Amino acid sequence: MNASESSEGVTRRDFVRSVAAAGAVLAANGAPLARATNAAALSADTLNVAVIGTGQQGKGALIESSVPAIPGIRYKAVCDIWDKNRNAAVDYLKLYGHEPKAYVDYQEMLAAETDLDAVIVATPDWMHAEHTIAALEAGHHVYCEKEMSNSLTGARDMVLAARKAGKLLQIGHQRRSNPRYIHAVQRLVHDQKLLGRVTHANAHWNRSIAAARDIGCSYADVLPAATLAKYGYASMQQFLNWRWYKKYGGGPIVDLGSHQIDLFEWVFETTPRSVVASGGIDFHTHHEWYDNVLCIYEYETDHGICRAFYQTLTTSSHGGNSEAFMGENGTLLISEVEARGNAVEKEKHAPDWNILVQQGLLKAEGQKVVQTKTKNTWLDARESPGLPAWPLPIELAKKPHQPHMENFFDTIRGKSELNCPGEVGYATAFAVLAVNEAVRTNERIIFTPSDFHV
Repeated sequence: MNASESSEGVTRRDFVRSVAAAGAVLAANGAPLARATNAAALSADTLNVAVIGTGQQGKGALIESSVPAIPGIRYKAVCDIWDKNRNAAVDYLKLYGHEPKAYVDYQEMLAAETDLDAVIVATPDWMHAEHTIAALEAGHHVYCEKEMSNSLTGARDMVLAARKAGKLLQIGHQRRSNPRYIHAVQRLVHDQKLLGRVTHANAHWNRSIAAARDIGCSYADVLPAATLAKYGYASMQQFLNWRWYKKYGGGPIVDLGSHQIDLFEWVFETTPRSVVASGGIDFHTHHEWYDNVLCIYEYETDHGICRAFYQTLTTSSHGGNSEAFMGENGTLLISEVEARGNAVEKEKHAPDWNILVQQGLLKAEGQKVVQTKTKNTWLDARESPGLPAWPLPIELAKKPHQPHMENFFDTIRGKSELNCPGEVGYATAFAVLAVNEAVRTNERIIFTPSDFHV
């Protein structure tokens, strides 16, 4: 009996069984479709775009990140079952000269809007697969928000649909297009080997009770019960707070953790071999998903075993959200939020980094992150001294989602390649969705490399 057939592996087999009715995960059978196949047939000037789901993410993050910031985009249609969201998106786009037609039903929109180049899907996770596949089959490229799907079957079917249609599928892990992350991961960690062997990672996203409180709306804005039922929602409470309910989303570990767990795979350049986790519904007791989760992944790299710890809380905002990648020669501290890191700490024995400053890859050494002594206090002899921090030279002067959308539109035009195609999104979804299962069973989940491929 091998490891995957032992009692430790039982949970993994049950988890993998959800990928497809046949109960098996397909091995890799092709490279990601990363470049548009019909770029020559498209207008070099304007892309016609529609959005399905115009709520906080669809309008607040994606539409507002692209209009007016990204030229050559024409929003032809918006679709949302809630008139409040739908009208807000239309009103915003009209301010910038767009004249989108508004739809309640996405099928009606896809049937009527025959000249679209791309569709943005920003609906609740449980509808991503249905909306994405329909748009792909209608002949459109798709930008789909993360999490790719709240089921592995849905995520897998999205990848297969994109391949069959010969269309692009970008998943909204926007850090992969963030120039600061590209510089840190690709240039410094991978190309320059600045950290030496990276052995550990530590990331977290913590929210306060107030930030995790349920979303509400005025009585006048409540959708009729018949409308909610028609589109699969049990109540307005669940429609507004879908991330907390098992039918619709995956809780904080999926909603928040996906972004940073995706980074683990990017930095370690491999998928995990196992995960253990602990969590519970300990504070927000009226929800279905865990309000706090702590997990540890193991990665088997060419240089040995690496471990990554991840934490998400909804009862304390201490630390906000950030990531640390720790290597023998230094530690990369980075966050989407400028004030929470974005520097590299240098170990005393590491090679000289001044040449990298001259090359523009780092800023000059700043203050030590931890002082070795204060007026009245000395470090214990067994403690390591504080490390000098070398700031990253790259700052993001755009909204966080803008570079990822630019990458998507540029790839449609044949000018780039996707930074997060469906295959990459699927691998992250597999790793992230496993955490909830590890919490539920209180067992270690063991993966095989083929688990992460479609």
